[in-house]
Amino acid sequence: MIVTLTPNPSLDRALDVDRLEVGEVNRAHAAHVHPGGKGINVSRVLARQGVETRAVLPVGGADGDYLVRLLHEHQVPAVPVPIAGDTRTNLTLVDSRGTTTKVNAPGPQLSAAEVDALLAAVEAQLVSRPAALVAAGSLPAGAGESFFVRLAGLAARYSVPLVLDTSGTPFTRAVRAGGLCLVKPNDEELADLVGRELSTVGDVVEAAHEVMSVGTKAVLVSLGAHGALLVLADGTWWAGGPALVPLSTVGAGDTTLAGYLGATGTPAERLRAAVAWGRAAVMMPGTAVPDPADVDVEAVHVIENPDPRLALKEL
Repeated sequence: MIVTLTPNPSLDRALDVDRLEVGEVNRAHAAHVHPGGKGINVSRVLARQGVETRAVLPVGGADGDYLVRLLHEHQVPAVPVPIAGDTRTNLTLVDSRGTTTKVNAPGPQLSAAEVDALLAAVEAQLVSRPAALVAAGSLPAGAGESFFVRLAGLAARYSVPLVLDTSGTPFTRAVRAGGLCLVKPNDEELADLVGRELSTVGDVVEAAHEVMSVGTKAVLVSLGAHGALLVLADGTWWAGGPALVPLSTVGAGDTTLAGYLGATGTPAERLRAAVAWGRAAVMMPGTAVPDPADVDVEAVHVIENPDPRLALKEL
């Protein structure tokens, strides 16, 4: 069992257009609605892999009820925590070239009591000692910048590995507090965390080791079209494949993370699976989740200890 927490979930509405014209009337030729939020995306992909999962999330209003119904339709058991505010809706516009434009709503403000209730709902899941707790996505107003530090304390109390995928100050505070099993930033988020530009493989690996030196066991860095890097204490691996023309890049990083968590075998094998799932995700509309049949592991190759002098754009 892998439990996910999405502090700021959403309904993800995607519209496909031939060409997006800013300031003009645009007509979509297809529309998609999916349960959204990074942790929710992870649970959806894990469920497709046959991995038992449960999604904890705050919900409010009609869109919150709709979100829970959609999760049920996707066969993802949900633990909804009622809040007074309305669950947000995010909008994605995708043109025929695969260019994705995303507008994320800020989400509701949580009261102190609602934040405590959300953490209590997570703790109730930790009692049964799941294989991992995945906390992912942005924080709603009211949660506090130390929310993930509090969450790490709960996970440590029950000896449950905590996987974190977020950004900004909450990410920085959680990393500095230590106690994380795995973090999954993209290269820009990792650069923000360490406070410098990351241009080469060596830059990323050095930054990952800096993160690990204060209490994180592993760093999985998504590089968009250039694959992903996995950094552990005893090695580094890169995985990637031929260029793709994406239908939508939304949720691809979440799918990569779920692919890694759901896989077994060596670090190289798990990374290969992760990238294969991420590549499959960009070929789906909106935030649709690929099936195992959509995943082409053979198209992904892995390099152990890649040349640190390589520029990321050359991968």
